[in-house]
Formats: sequence, structure tokens, C-alpha cells
Amino acid sequence: MADGLHAEQTLTVTGRSRGDLHHKIMTQMITMNRIVFFFLAACASALSAQVRLPAVFSSNMVLQRNVEIPVWGWASPGEAISVSFNGTIVRAITDTGGIWTVSLAPMKEGGPYELLVRGSNEIRLKNVMVGVVWFCSGQSNMELSVAKAANAENEIAAAAHPMIRLFTVKRAVAETPQTDCSGRWDVCSPKTVPGFSAASYYFGCELQSKLGITVGLIHSSYGGSPIEAWMTPDALNSDPDFLSILDRWKKSVAVYPEKKKEFDLRRSELLNAWQADSVKAAKEGSAPPPRPQEPLGPGSKSTPSGLYHAMVAPVLPFAVEGILWYQGESNVSRPYLYRKLFPALIQDWRKLWKKELPFYYVQLPNLKRAPEPSRSGWAELREAQLMTLALPKTGMAVTIDIGDPMNLHPGNKQDVGLRLAGIAEALTYALPVGYCGPLYRSARVDGASMRISFDYAEKLRAADGKPLTGFMIAGSDQLFVSADARIDGSSVIVSSASIAQPASVRYAWGDNPSCNLTNDTGIPASPFRTDDWREPVLDKK
Repeated sequence: MADGLHAEQTLTVTGRSRGDLHHKIMTQMITMNRIVFFFLAACASALSAQVRLPAVFSSNMVLQRNVEIPVWGWASPGEAISVSFNGTIVRAITDTGGIWTVSLAPMKEGGPYELLVRGSNEIRLKNVMVGVVWFCSGQSNMELSVAKAANAENEIAAAAHPMIRLFTVKRAVAETPQTDCSGRWDVCSPKTVPGFSAASYYFGCELQSKLGITVGLIHSSYGGSPIEAWMTPDALNSDPDFLSILDRWKKSVAVYPEKKKEFDLRRSELLNAWQADSVKAAKEGSAPPPRPQEPLGPGSKSTPSGLYHAMVAPVLPFAVEGILWYQGESNVSRPYLYRKLFPALIQDWRKLWKKELPFYYVQLPNLKRAPEPSRSGWAELREAQLMTLALPKTGMAVTIDIGDPMNLHPGNKQDVGLRLAGIAEALTYALPVGYCGPLYRSARVDGASMRISFDYAEKLRAADGKPLTGFMIAGSDQLFVSADARIDGSSVIVSSASIAQPASVRYAWGDNPSCNLTNDTGIPASPFRTDDWREPVLDKK
């Protein structure tokens, strides 16, 4: 009993001792937590006071010449900020949201300089140049890297270009406009160029060699993205025809959980079928079918305005010379709507930058898909791109001759970059450069023939020296047949023995047409048609 009582008392006493100790420890922990809390709060307060810059401002950057240069960032509300650059100092006071903005006066090309930002702390950016900056955007063919393009090994080895600077906006999607992105400016070198956009890089190389000044390239693209993902909500709400995009998206989001579950269950089956179809296509000499994609839903690259919010808004209003664009593959099923979407995007972005910026783009290349030459979504998308030249300060690089019939992502990005650069050299920098192949202007029925007139028609010729190919002609029955075509000065005469009363001519009208019309530049004529006959099978909304 005594032993039992003693044991019980010992346990009781021991329990009380542990309780006291626990209470003491907890009291100390609460005290320490309070100290840590106040310390972290103080750190957070100090951090909030730190002057910060968006990612698009970093060492090695390029600032746009000959225009006011906006510089902005964050600090504590009411904080005095000074920005020093190239012998000038400008000052600002942050607003109630902690945002500050200054403008540097226009200056000529030069450098390297330092950009110094002072507030409660100091930011010093080194090796900053003043030159020309181009914003390069689109989907996978703009995104395709130098390392994945043609002749990659040699091109990378020769990429020591200190007067070319590269900035890539990390891929992201957002539901609302973001104020910053991930990225940094790099000096172009064999180390930094492999992952950069090949089309943009080759554009920059050609431009830099002709201008002799520093060229900055901001690359912001996302493979597989439709044009509506790059437009602002205001732009998408500006036209009743665009509402179908928003409605379709709402429906996609609503059924996403069910569709995603179904896709996951059938993933292996779908991929196996795709691989089998790809092998079959290769044997038949056709391009492979698109890889099965997960259903559209939250966070998708197809989110209307999602890429504008995450990959364009954070860069604004960084001063640029102009915009390069390579996109359209993801809108091929809606070519008629693209006639309105594409000009709307251009006007949308010009409004964002508050300037009628030059906007130069790539017309879709050849791809072997559809067997019927007069029914082609690719041809109609190219037509929508051709029509967009009606907007001022636009230019189009025709690539119908340099695609890969078997590959949605042709490796020849060197010529793409050269043709874009030629447009910029001629239209933006007024250099004496031939930059455009023949463009359709008008058609006139002349008996059993049609006379097709062109702009940029100096020295029309066949690129291969053979008879012209790629022309088709139809009567009022809208049934096209291959046509005979011959050059007559600045026109082409088109006819067929089977068409007595021609009503329309089409040229290079197909996914992968055989065509050879060019001019003294060697750049091919853009595909075109003289009719406006509707192809309802392809007019998907």
C-alpha cells in the first residue's frame, strides 16, 4: 500500500511539475512568438519600403531611342524617388498605392550607361544601351528556339553579338492584368541564345547588321495559343461577333471537370491512336495530326485575355519601336472571324502603347493537310492576314515557299527573320531594300481569260524559271480547275480551255500549294483569290 501510495503521490507531484514546466515553456514561447512577430512585421515594413523595378528593367537592357522613356516601379507611399541616366536626373513621389513613374527625355542611341534608381535604397543597373526595341509575340512558331531550328549548332556557335540583347517573358496565364513577369535581359551569346525565339533572333541579327546600333528583343509567346488569349477584355467585348468566343469559353469552363476526368481515363487510348495516325500520315506523305490536348479549362493558354494579362500587361508601357507577330495556326478553324480578330488585336495593342506602332507579321507557311485545294482553312487564314495589310503601318512576311509540308513547325526560321527584317528596314528605317513579293490588286475578265494585276509587280517571273504554277480558274459554277498562266508586264493572264466564261481565279489556294510567282526581290507572291465565295464548312465559330 505504502509503495502504491508513494508511487501515486510521486506521479501526482511529477505531473504537477510537468504542468508548471509546460506553462513556463508556453509562456516563453508566446513571448518569443511575439518578438518574432514584431521582428517579421518590422522586416515586412522595411521590405515594403524598398524601391523595386519590374523585371523588364535589368542590367544589360536596351531602352528605345528617340522617344520619351517611361521608367516605373514600387516603393512606400509618398516616398521620394530619383532616376539618373545618361547625365539626366528625374524625380517622382510614389502615389498612395506605392507606384512611381518617371519619363526620361528622348535620346540618341549609345551606351553602355548605368541607370540608377534611389529611394530608401538604391538600384544600379549596368551595361544599359539605348537603341531599338522590338516586342515579338505569337504562338509556337514564334516560340520555336534557336536550338530547335535549322542549323542550330553552327548558329549557336556564331551567336556572339554583344549589341543584341534578349528578354524572354516566362509563359504564364492570369485572370486579371499582372504588374510584373519573370524574365531578365541577357547579352546575346552562344550561352544565352539557344532557348531564345529563332525568328526573333534572326530578325535582330539582320536588323543590327544594317543599322549598326543595339537591338533589344522582348520575346513573349506561348505555343498553341489562339489570338483571343492575347487581346484585352475591352477588345473582346468591342464586337458582337467576338461574344461567341466568350460564350464558348464559359461553356468549356463549366464542363471542364467532367471533360478532364474523361480525358485522363482515355489518355493512353488517345495517345496510342494519335501515334498510329501519325505513322499512317507519314507513310501517305502528309503532316501528322495534332497531338491530343487536355480539355480547355481554368489556367489554359486559350483563356480569353489570359496571355494579355500575364505576358503583355506586365511589360506595359515599356517603350518599343514596333511589334513582330507570328500566330494564326490555332485560329485556322475560324478564318472568317480572324478577319476581324487580327485587326482588332493590332488596334488593341496600339491603344495599349498609346502609339501607332509598326506591326509586322508572318503569313502562315505551307503545310500538307487537306487534299482538296479549293477547301482550305489555311488558305483562308492567310487571306485574313493579307486583308489586314489594309491597316496603316503593317507589313506581312510571305512564307508560302519556306514551310515544311510535314511539320507544323518548320525549322527554317532564318528566312522568316530576314523577311521580317526587310520589312522593318524598308518601312520603319527607310532603307533601300526590296521587301515584298507581288500582292494581288485587281482582276478583270478579258474574253475567256482573266487579267490579274499586282502591286509590287516589278519584273514578275517564275521563281524556278519554269511556267507559272498554282493558278486555278472557275466559272459561275464555282468549280475550279488548274489554269494556264503567263506573265504580261505587270499582270498575269489566266485561262483554261475548259472555262469559256471565267468568274474567279485563285492562286496558291491550299494547305500546301505548288506555286512559283515572284518578282525581282525573289520573295513569293502572297496566296489570293479574286472571289469572295463563302466556304461554310470552314467557317466554324
